[in-house]
Amino acid sequence: MILYSSNAIDFKNSVDNNTIVDKIEESYINAFGRYPIRGEKQSWNNSLQFMGNAVRNSQVPDDCGVLIEFTLPPSSKRVDFIISGKNDESQDNCVIVELKQWDAAQATDREDIVTAFIAGKQRDVTHPSYQAWSYKQMLDDMNTAIHLHSISSHACSYLHNYAEKSPEPLKSPQYNNILDITPMFLKHDIENLQVFIKKHVGAGKGMDILYQIENGEIKPSKKLIEYVASLFEGNNEFVLLDEQKVAYSTIINITKKAKCKSTIIVKGGPGTGKSVISLNSFYQLIKDGRNIKFVAPNAAFRGVVLEHLTKNSVRGKNRINHLFTGSSQFVHAQPNTFDILVVDEAHRLKDGSAYMYQGDNQVDDIIKASKVNVFFVDDAQRIRPEDIGTSSEIKRIAAQYKSTVYELELQAQFRCTGAEGFINWIDTVLQIRETGNFNGWDKELFDFSLVDCPNELREIINNKNNNGRTARIVAGYAWKWTNETSGNRNGEIDDVIIPEHNFSMPWNSRANREMWAVRPEGLNQIGCIHTSQGLEFDYIGVIIGADLKFDPGNKKVYASYNNYEDSPGKKGLKNKPEKLTELVCNVYRTLISRGMRGCYIYCVDKNLQKHFKERLQKT
Repeated sequence: MILYSSNAIDFKNSVDNNTIVDKIEESYINAFGRYPIRGEKQSWNNSLQFMGNAVRNSQVPDDCGVLIEFTLPPSSKRVDFIISGKNDESQDNCVIVELKQWDAAQATDREDIVTAFIAGKQRDVTHPSYQAWSYKQMLDDMNTAIHLHSISSHACSYLHNYAEKSPEPLKSPQYNNILDITPMFLKHDIENLQVFIKKHVGAGKGMDILYQIENGEIKPSKKLIEYVASLFEGNNEFVLLDEQKVAYSTIINITKKAKCKSTIIVKGGPGTGKSVISLNSFYQLIKDGRNIKFVAPNAAFRGVVLEHLTKNSVRGKNRINHLFTGSSQFVHAQPNTFDILVVDEAHRLKDGSAYMYQGDNQVDDIIKASKVNVFFVDDAQRIRPEDIGTSSEIKRIAAQYKSTVYELELQAQFRCTGAEGFINWIDTVLQIRETGNFNGWDKELFDFSLVDCPNELREIINNKNNNGRTARIVAGYAWKWTNETSGNRNGEIDDVIIPEHNFSMPWNSRANREMWAVRPEGLNQIGCIHTSQGLEFDYIGVIIGADLKFDPGNKKVYASYNNYEDSPGKKGLKNKPEKLTELVCNVYRTLISRGMRGCYIYCVDKNLQKHFKERLQKT
């Protein structure tokens, strides 16, 4: 999508006549069916006046091309400004300009990361020149026009309101690498910006270049494929075992042979290897040059996958970040935009009641937007009323689009050291389902115990970490979570309090929730379902709060509406106790099954603790 596309003379005249923002706004309304927010319109008014002066005073020819608000498929990122043309050696060029209205910023001790006042508060964001470079890299990686027509792309940032400080935080040593390859121009640097533009597009003739960029096919470049391959190959975390390999091979075979719209549903419980199959499938299909995305509704899961793949390289993560996305971005996508969408944790796809989601049904969005869609789903991991990604819903939507459906089912349990009996036992104890095998598991391979004190649970998990294992404490949402505005941005407040044991710990950091599972500070915080679903640890400690109880009279596990603090999770369920119990039990089943080598549980409700003990004695 492009909100403005024309030549340099039309752009300059539109700025002079004060009509440029009107033209962009009209395109925005046509594209989105709504008005732009006030802040976005103000940024166009302010920044484009400065760019109009820069283009005019650079004295580039009138037949240079100009793109404004150019969306970088397959992402939703929009480039502020692109100008195209030839240089003095007749090389086809384009220049990306990232525009900022900042007048102040602070350095951090992290490469490419700064702090700026945005949307009412200080936030960690990427350095403006890094942002410009990342957009250039995405254009190079995904737009075939760049490599097929030998277009050379360049990038810079322009902070037209920013007076340089002494010393200047944005020019601190940790930013030297990015500034060397992507220059930054501040308020007083306007002449240098003009020279930069003139150098790359000063010979004009940019409209053909503009056309090629606008109409370039979206598919991964050879360089991007090689980079992704370097991340996956030799990585033992992605080795396929037994039926995982069979499922993977079946997915690849179906996608290669598909002649019409196709939907693949892969069903499997916790630990059956859905994620390792989905990632291997994604890798193989991008190697084949397909326009593909890996979709995961859970941001924490996406963040940890990217961290593992790129070994915590900021630039590495940002280079492939657009290939890994959440589930809400497809609401405005055109039919069959993507060759393939691979959806992990599909049970967390939302309906129209989800916060900030502008559509009605994310399953519908994804099937509509792709020629082939692959859903990895566990119906028993739905945890909120808005979670609609069941296998039955996927089949219903697929039928509406006349999409051929293929179903695969995974049975073998690979996470809990092969302890399928343990997962079955948990299903029975929580009364999720009756299983044919729930009386035991190999206890030498998988360690499980109930503890009578949460401090003992914390000690066990700390010892596991000290011995080189990965271990975390998690809990159900049975305690209120102090909000960020009350000083709880980074786990400063102990919200999880069990007074009878003199126990207290904070919930996981809001500032770094996506990385809670892998950062050292996560050991001193309690993770919730949203920061742990889809992930795994060697050992997991689970605190079952007062949101789940046991009635010894009727021998029933039940959820307590008043003690369940997840407002979206219980919305509309006050008079639907069975449905609430189903979702809360799903939460705890998911948390309990995060451990590969062992699990330890403490129950706040004494009757539930006794119920667990009685069932454990029978194993």
